[in-house]
Amino acid sequence: MSLALSTLIYEWRRYLAAVIALAFSGLLVLAQVGMFMGIGKAFTATIERSPADIMVLGPKAENLDSRSGVPRRLMPEVYMHPEVVEVADLDGGWGMFQNVTTAAGKKKPKAEGVQLRGIDPYPGSVTLPTDYPESVRQALLEPYGVVLDQTALKRLGVKVGDKATLNGKTIRIRGVTTGYANMMGVTLITSRDTLRLLGQASTGERVGPLMVRISDPMRADQVREDLNAIGQGRFRAWTRAELAKANERSLFEEQIIGIMLGFSVFLGLLIGISIVSQTLRGAILASIKEFASLRALGVSMGSLRRIVLELSFWVGVAGLGATALLVTGVTLLASGVGVPMAYPPEMVAGVVVLLVMIAMVSGLMAIGVLKKSQPADLLR
Repeated sequence: MSLALSTLIYEWRRYLAAVIALAFSGLLVLAQVGMFMGIGKAFTATIERSPADIMVLGPKAENLDSRSGVPRRLMPEVYMHPEVVEVADLDGGWGMFQNVTTAAGKKKPKAEGVQLRGIDPYPGSVTLPTDYPESVRQALLEPYGVVLDQTALKRLGVKVGDKATLNGKTIRIRGVTTGYANMMGVTLITSRDTLRLLGQASTGERVGPLMVRISDPMRADQVREDLNAIGQGRFRAWTRAELAKANERSLFEEQIIGIMLGFSVFLGLLIGISIVSQTLRGAILASIKEFASLRALGVSMGSLRRIVLELSFWVGVAGLGATALLVTGVTLLASGVGVPMAYPPEMVAGVVVLLVMIAMVSGLMAIGVLKKSQPADLLR
């Protein structure tokens, strides 16, 4: 075990403030990243968790939010590919939701505009999310039956079994889902038949994104290329993984999100370096006689500097461990109240580099204290 690591282990109290500062710097960035990505994935969860291997969007679409739809007549062309086994459009609409109050007045009246999303609730449907329990699928078979995420129940003032109205037509809440948090707008899930009964089914010449299932999911990349060649610029095919990446990238390109994350990184750097450097400086000063003894034994100043830098590195590693614990706790707390969190690997890697960099820069700033480790001071 190196001298630097031994020092950190046996004198951990002196370095605890630095570890905590690093942990909260990492949490400051990762918590915001996790929240924004979780909200974004909640919007696209129905697609990302579907059995579809390929999505077909408009030719100019860069992500799911910018979808422009495709002409309905193109659906048979997609079906003509020999490896395509199922094609379905993701239909939806919009309506004014209103709960039904009781005569006793125990339930407050609530009205809100909601999104509608229609799926085909038969086993193995390409539009049916793979994580829907059988009870939810069965609930969607009922005419005028809808399901919604558990986070929307209180917001709409309803519970399972309640009646409500949508654009003046009576619907019934037949089930709830988890992991599809409605952080901004509420989304109601219905069957395609119920969507038609509500007058919201698409009957025009254009349809929403097409969800395509192929016989061999491992050939998704090749089939995507084939479909794009068939389309000749009339549509654009994406693999599910590609579309997820594009949605993730577009989220970080939002100006307000970019500003908030940039400010968090700057604040994390400022707080981390200022606290960690001062903590390391204080810890070295407290051990200055030990460093002076090493110099008296013939240890060079360069070797002492390397010890301090290694010590800074191990402080950074400890800070990473503390960050992991804090982020895990925040994620569990958020999931307990229905708020999804997601952490892209590249962002996690960026935070790891950030924290280690803060620790190393702080170590460089604290090296100057070693000038006070004069062997002559031991005689005072």
